[in-house]
Amino acid sequence: MGLAVAYQLVLDGHHPVLFEADDRVGGMTACFDFNGLEIERYYHFHCISDHDFLQVLGELGLADRMRWVETKMGYWYQNRLQAWGNPVALLKFRGLSFMAKFRYGLHAFLSTKRNDWRPLDNVEAAGWIRRWVGDEAWEVLWRRLFDYKFYNYAHGLSAAWIWSRIRRIGRSRYSLFREKLGYLEGGSTTLLQGLKGAIESRGGEIRLKCPVEKVIIEGSAVTGVQVGGVVESFDKVISTVPLPYVPRLMPDLPADILEKFTATKNIAVVCVIAKLKKAVTENFWLNTNDPDMDIPGLVEYSNLRPLDQHVVYVPFYVPGEHPTFAEPDEVFLAKVRSYLKKINPQLSDDDFIDIRASRYRYAQPICDPGYLDKLPPVELPVKGLWVADTSYYYPEDRGISESIGFGRQMAKNAAS
Repeated sequence: MGLAVAYQLVLDGHHPVLFEADDRVGGMTACFDFNGLEIERYYHFHCISDHDFLQVLGELGLADRMRWVETKMGYWYQNRLQAWGNPVALLKFRGLSFMAKFRYGLHAFLSTKRNDWRPLDNVEAAGWIRRWVGDEAWEVLWRRLFDYKFYNYAHGLSAAWIWSRIRRIGRSRYSLFREKLGYLEGGSTTLLQGLKGAIESRGGEIRLKCPVEKVIIEGSAVTGVQVGGVVESFDKVISTVPLPYVPRLMPDLPADILEKFTATKNIAVVCVIAKLKKAVTENFWLNTNDPDMDIPGLVEYSNLRPLDQHVVYVPFYVPGEHPTFAEPDEVFLAKVRSYLKKINPQLSDDDFIDIRASRYRYAQPICDPGYLDKLPPVELPVKGLWVADTSYYYPEDRGISESIGFGRQMAKNAAS
């Protein structure tokens, strides 16, 4: 989102300075050197409905680097790998009655066709889904996903927010039986370097390893930022850091505004990435419902983007204050080795070429009913100050395309 803000500002003739705490641009989209493979720390994919993302690719001359692939989904349930993601797979699914399948399918179909999210804004998600699909389908297909993605927040989420996730995947299908997802040649680095080059070539400045320590507010106006103990003057500041950081960066905000930022909740993630000699399955996305696995699913990325080795992401979503988040990396790595070998018994320890874990404390905002009404306005009651993160395009879930679109519009508003 920060890159999108800076990109739009330079297009409109401004000269922004982008302060980045990391040693690379991109935030959760950034890549790393995975033993000779440049790849994202956290998995990403693109849908045919990602209009803002596709538009910026065209503007950067990168549209020809986009690739679309017919992907497959699977479900690991009752120690059995089953096909998933289309009506035939639903009908053949073992472990559900016909009525449960019908109710689940009807709910998914109607969610994909729905356009107006507002009637769901103040509805609690778990109860909404359970009323539609029934107890049986809820228990088999939904409950563990909620429990292992949201923990103690599982029964206080917005139905509009969950609906948007169902709709996005549903609308990535180009027929009732086929799903098409996309990847960029070179991964997200292709986009990030394109944006970085466009910003810098037009006079914008990007400073890496420069975390902002404080936003300086005097009276009712922003006057600059403090970085490395030095105050730099600016008449406008746009923040795209996760909202929980805002109170420590902007302690001089009005008390009622600070209280709203402090009240926001987020889930952390420990995302394990494994490089293998063999495929685990033929699926890009695999949902899991297994009492021995504390994950809602895994992503076999190399079944979307062709790579020399097989790459699998296994995310452990957990509240940052939960004891599980403090466990050492090796605990999560050992779990992933065990889980993948259980799903595919042909895998052995020798098939694991490399395995790493990345952590992000504020990975997923928790959006409860009426969420957007509880946030401060993007343009704060401080002259020259705008604040937003992925929460602000609720009910859409966090995503590259949504962040680009929101960031560009925020830049236009701030510069007007």
